[in-house]
Amino acid sequence: MSGGISRGVIIRPMRRRFRPAYLLVIPLLCLGAVIVYNIPFVHERLAWRVDNLRVRIQYALNPPEQVVFVPEEAVDAIVNATLTALAPTATTTPTPTPTATRQGPTETPMPTVTPTLSPTPLPLVVQLEGVQYEDQHGRWNFCGMANLSMALNYWDWDGDRDDVGRAVRSSDDDKNIMPYELQDFALSEGYGAIIRYGGEISLLQRLIVNGFPVMAEKGYDVDGVGWLGHYQFVTGYDENQQVLVVQDTYIDEGENHEFTYQEFITGWRAFNYLFMVVYPLDREMQLMALLGDWVDVDWAARHALAIAQKEVSTLTGIDQYFAAFNVGSSHVALREYVDAAYFYDFAFQLYAELADDEHRPYRIMWYQTGPYFAYYYSARYQDVVNLANVTFDTIADDVLEESWYWRGMGQLALGYTDNAITDFREAVRLHVGFAPAMFQLEQLGVSP
Repeated sequence: MSGGISRGVIIRPMRRRFRPAYLLVIPLLCLGAVIVYNIPFVHERLAWRVDNLRVRIQYALNPPEQVVFVPEEAVDAIVNATLTALAPTATTTPTPTPTATRQGPTETPMPTVTPTLSPTPLPLVVQLEGVQYEDQHGRWNFCGMANLSMALNYWDWDGDRDDVGRAVRSSDDDKNIMPYELQDFALSEGYGAIIRYGGEISLLQRLIVNGFPVMAEKGYDVDGVGWLGHYQFVTGYDENQQVLVVQDTYIDEGENHEFTYQEFITGWRAFNYLFMVVYPLDREMQLMALLGDWVDVDWAARHALAIAQKEVSTLTGIDQYFAAFNVGSSHVALREYVDAAYFYDFAFQLYAELADDEHRPYRIMWYQTGPYFAYYYSARYQDVVNLANVTFDTIADDVLEESWYWRGMGQLALGYTDNAITDFREAVRLHVGFAPAMFQLEQLGVSP
């Protein structure tokens, strides 16, 4: 057949000769990427993004919202707590507190001041001048540092968020900065700083009108991330529109961002209405007069307790959970640990019952350690250990030095000394020089 192909001939496609050199390209590219990633200025800009991606993948595989703490030693605690929430507050004899991590507002005693609050109505609109906005972008968990930097810069401090970060974060593994750590830094720089529970919108307004901006710790829902703890710097308000003006370090266009009073209160509730005021020492007497009853730490905690007790009986869902948690935290601040333990039991029960669409705030034990105090000083040591283990189940890396410390305290009380030493050492590794863990290791006669 003319022009055809002979049936006896088979045409095979040509095969390229295998060249092993191609295999060297992939590892060389990987090595190059690692080298570039570890260049300081590149690592600084990319590390938090890589870490964020890794954490999201881990959380997708093991959803932390499904982790629930069930106290072992709670006997009729939920019933007792519910009844107590609806009854007047009883006076409880404080339990002596051994050396432990700081839980909340503590500082040197304030001078006694007779409040001299002016009866003059407050202005309807106030926005403080001289506020230098600073965001937390390009850093991982840097809202505390950026907020404190703004608070200090308002009073002419010469520094920025990285200066704060270098002082309060001993390593990249130290993921959360407690309010007292920020307070300690402000004090070390020669400024005053007070922390109180039980804040109110009217108090924020009074302070702002008189030139004192306020840091508040709040809960914050972020799309794709869930509930977080977050600091915000309050620098103004508009009574006509019922909004507070805040410097939000996280969101885009966070400078002079407005939150309605109700939005702000809803987030603030998650941290028992905690606020911090940084101030120059030569204006301390003026601030004390403006604070009025809030000058007294115990009064503020008792005031927060009254707010939380009312909210437990009137709110539902996640808001009731935060209110019950706040009752426990207020009792801890007042050193009433058995009462606190009962209400934390109640709060954890409410947490377990939250509907799926309410986004359980599984990170709460990253920011607040009150339940450890309550259970430990109620001699419920196994619950201390169990709560720490559950908390570790909610975080991609076990990098909470406070939880390591408290698990060590529980282990030590239960007689597991070797395990306790391991936990204390891990707390010190994560937070170099972490004083409570260092103290326990010294008491045990072992090295960090």
